[in-house]
Amino acid sequence: MLGAGLAHAATPEAYDPWPGLVQDIFKSRPIHDGSGVIAIEMPYRAEDAAIVPVTLRSKLAPDDGRRMLSITIVIDQNPAPMAARFELGPDANVMEISTRVRVNNYTDVHAVAELSDGQLYVAKTYVKASGGCSAPAARNADEARGRLGQMRYRQFKRPGAAGGAREAQIMIGHPNNSGLQMDQITQLYIPAFFVNELRLWQDDSLLLAIEGGISLSEDPNIRFTYASNGAKRFRAEAKDTGGHTFRNEWKIDDPGM
Repeated sequence: MLGAGLAHAATPEAYDPWPGLVQDIFKSRPIHDGSGVIAIEMPYRAEDAAIVPVTLRSKLAPDDGRRMLSITIVIDQNPAPMAARFELGPDANVMEISTRVRVNNYTDVHAVAELSDGQLYVAKTYVKASGGCSAPAARNADEARGRLGQMRYRQFKRPGAAGGAREAQIMIGHPNNSGLQMDQITQLYIPAFFVNELRLWQDDSLLLAIEGGISLSEDPNIRFTYASNGAKRFRAEAKDTGGHTFRNEWKIDDPGM
C-alpha cells in the first residue's frame, strides 16, 4: 500500500499548455473571465475529429457600450493551436460565428474575445476527440484540385430576429492539408496547404476578416450573423499558402430580408 501511494504521488500532473499559449499568442496580456462576454459551444465527444463543429456567440447585452473587435479560437493540444482569428467588421454587428475544426487530442478549447475596452476575455470548453489533424482527406486529390477555390454563398431568413439580424454562410472548396496527413499511395506526408486568409464584405463594408491555420477543416465553411447595411452585393476574397487568390461576389436580391 505504501509503495502504491508513493508511486501515485510521483505521477506528474498532465501538462497544461495554456499558460505558454497565452504568452505566445497573446503576448502574455491579462485575460479576464469571459463568462458574460463570449460563449463557445462544441460537442463534448466529437463524432468525427476532422470536422468538429464550433459555435462562438457574443453575450454582450444590447446596452453594453463595448464592441467586440476579434475572437480567437485556440485548440490547446493541436500541433498548431491557433485555429482561427476572426476580426469583426466595425459596423457588421456579428453576434455569432460557426465553423468546423480539426481536433488532434482530448483538449481544452479556448475562445478569446478582444473588446473595444482594450481587454481580453476568455471562455473555454473541453472536447474528446483524437486524430483530426492526421485524418485522411475526404476527397481524392483530383477531386480536390477540381474544387480548389470554388466558393458558395447562402443567405438565410431569420424571421423576427432581434435588431434585424441576417445570417449567411460562405463555403470554399479547398483541401486545407494540415501537413500531418499521409498519402495512402506514396506513404509520404502531404505538405501543408491551407486557406490562411478570408475577407468578406457587404458592398465595401467589411463583415469579417479571418486568419486561418491547419486546424480549420477541409472545405472551410463559415456561417455567421450580421446586420445588413442595405448592400446590393456580397463579396469574398480568400488566399492560401500556395499563393493563390480566389474572389467571388453575389448579388443580394433582397438586402432587407
